[in-house]
Amino acid sequence: MIPLRDVIPSRTFPLFTVTFIVLNSVAFLFELSLPEDALQAFLITYGVVPARFGWLTIVTSMFLHGGWLHFLGNMLYLWIFGDNVEDRLGHGRFVLFYLLCGAAAAIAHVWVNPASTIPTIGASGAIAGVMGAYFVLYPNSRVLALVPLFIIWEMIEVPAIIFLGIWFLMQFFSGVGSLAAEAGVETGGVAFWAHIAGFVAGIAGVLVLKKPSRTRWAT
Repeated sequence: MIPLRDVIPSRTFPLFTVTFIVLNSVAFLFELSLPEDALQAFLITYGVVPARFGWLTIVTSMFLHGGWLHFLGNMLYLWIFGDNVEDRLGHGRFVLFYLLCGAAAAIAHVWVNPASTIPTIGASGAIAGVMGAYFVLYPNSRVLALVPLFIIWEMIEVPAIIFLGIWFLMQFFSGVGSLAAEAGVETGGVAFWAHIAGFVAGIAGVLVLKKPSRTRWAT
């Protein structure tokens, strides 16, 4: 399934959702400007490499991507789900939440693959956290998505809890499969356990950071 939009409008302008998209876009355009050798050196320096883990790369790796599909897919998911989560958390808490989810994802990846020398990059872990928060905050929302039905794709409104639940289960079973097969760092170039950890961190984090709901009292 490919999400196109959700059905819940934001009450406020998603300042930092847009800011993160802009920063990711600038970083990706910079990557595209580099020759291949320089790009590889850049990604090794600023991506998360478990075998020589550095705390700074937890942050820098969140703004780097491995290609157009990786970049555009992440930004699409961030745009669809980020605005509502930022709306509920508030701008400052959203920034903290996003970075903490990305950090949790990176640490989980290092824990699962401690000897890997392959750099891991992408905003996927942080965005998985945003999706986990959306799962908690908007279970009754719906997501307009392109869904493959036999040989054609149909636009269907899918309950958010089902859309995100299916996404998480796909990550989980793929992650378990990669461990069972002793596939090393990644399967198909995807750090599944980073996605899983980000999603779980998002569920936990939003319960701590969300603004208390306003209660109206009748007198």
